Amino acid sequence: MHDHMDIRAVVGLNVLRIRRERSLSQEELSFQSGLTRAYLSGLEAGRRNPTIVSLSKLADALGVEVEDLVH
Repeated sequence: MHDHMDIRAVVGLNVLRIRRERSLSQEELSFQSGLTRAYLSGLEAGRRNPTIVSLSKLADALGVEVEDLVH
């Protein structure tokens, strides 16, 4: 089971990896997800607590399932 610090790091690393696999900049992902670039930056760095809504928006924008972002 992940604790809160671990899950933030896992989500951040997954978003970063998948974004790079898709050759998207943070700005492009921001536009596609409706989330700010500052929020994405903090999320990828593991400093933000992602909400269910933000995870859903990111998954849609990246073409993956929410589960792919949290495992």
